Amino acid sequence: MIKKLFVLTVILLLPFTFAAATGTADSSSDSAGTASSETAAESAGELRIYAYDSFASEWGPGPAAAEMFTRKYGIKVSLISAGDSGQVLQRAILEKNAPKADIIIGIDDNLLQRALKESVLQSYRSPAVDNVPEALHFDKTYHVTPYDYGYFAFIFDTASSLPKPRSLIELTDPIYKKSIIVMDPRTSSPGIGLLHWTVSRFGNDYLDYWEKLKPSLLTVTDGWSNGYGLFTAGEAPMVLSYTTSPAYHMEYENSDRYEALIFEEGHYMQIEGAGILQGAQNLEEARLFIDFLLSSSVQELIPLTNWMYPAAAETKLPESFTYAPEPPSALSLHPDDVARNLDIRLKAWTETMSR
Repeated sequence: MIKKLFVLTVILLLPFTFAAATGTADSSSDSAGTASSETAAESAGELRIYAYDSFASEWGPGPAAAEMFTRKYGIKVSLISAGDSGQVLQRAILEKNAPKADIIIGIDDNLLQRALKESVLQSYRSPAVDNVPEALHFDKTYHVTPYDYGYFAFIFDTASSLPKPRSLIELTDPIYKKSIIVMDPRTSSPGIGLLHWTVSRFGNDYLDYWEKLKPSLLTVTDGWSNGYGLFTAGEAPMVLSYTTSPAYHMEYENSDRYEALIFEEGHYMQIEGAGILQGAQNLEEARLFIDFLLSSSVQELIPLTNWMYPAAAETKLPESFTYAPEPPSALSLHPDDVARNLDIRLKAWTETMSR
C-alpha cells in the first residue's frame, strides 16, 4: 500500500540502536465520502467506517469509493482513519461493547484469527464474492470479505552500487551491512508479513535467520510509510514493501529506479478484507457497502490508489503494473498456525532483536 509520506523523527522503543522515523497522514475532512474526525455525526443512516490511514487518505481508494457509494445510493459515509490495520482492529475490540462504527477495513489474513477470537465481526457472505477467486477466500465463515491482495518484497534502489541479493539468505551477507529498512511486526502489517515470511521459509529456525539479518538492518520502523520515506530519501538501498511499489514510481514519477527483488523461494502473500461489526447500527447499509467494495467501480480504483491487486477476477490492471512482477510462488501460513503462535513469535522476535 503506497502512502503519501509525511516523515517525522521519533525514537523507537527498541533497545538496539537504529535510525527511526514516523509519519502521519492528514485524514481530516468534513465532507461525505472523505476521512472524518472523531466527532463525526453518528446519525442513523450515516455509515461509519474505520479504515487504515492510507485507505482513508485523500490519495487512497476510500474517499473516492465513499463518494461513489453516496452518489449511487444516497447514503452518507463517514470514513474514519484509525492508524495501521492492527490499530483499526484494536479500536474495534476496545469498542466492541458499544461499537461506534459499522464496518472495519483492512483486516488481513494475519489479523483474521484475532478478529474472530474477539467476536467483533458478524458474518455476511456478499453475492459479489462469487467473482473473487476461491484462493482469496481466506475466511470461509465470511466475517471478512476480501477486496485486494499483494506480495511482500524487498525494493532495491538501482542507483546503489551494491549487487542485487537473490534470496532472503543473501540479505544476511556482510556486504549489506546497515543497508535494509524493515518494519516492526508488533506495530506494522508489513512487519508481521516479513516475520511470517521468514517462518514459512525457515520454519523453527526463523529466529536464527533474524539473528543473522540484524547486522544488515539500518532501522526497524514502527510503520510502512515512515520506513519507505527513509528509503526514498536515500537513507538505505533496500526496504521492505510490496511487489507493486515500482509500479507506483513508474505511474507517478515515470521512474524505473526502484525494483522489486523477486526471490525464487517465493514471497509471502497478504490478503486484505473488510467486515461488518457486531452491533452495527446501519446493518443493511453496511452490507450494501461490502457488496460495493467488490464492484468494478471500486475494484478498478484499487491498483492506482491502494497499490495492491484487486480481488475481483478480470479487473483490468493499469499499464504501470507491468513493473509489478509476480512472484514464482506465494508463501503463507495456515490461519490456525497464526492464531496459535503469533504472540509467541512476536515475543521471541522481540527478545532476539533486543540482544
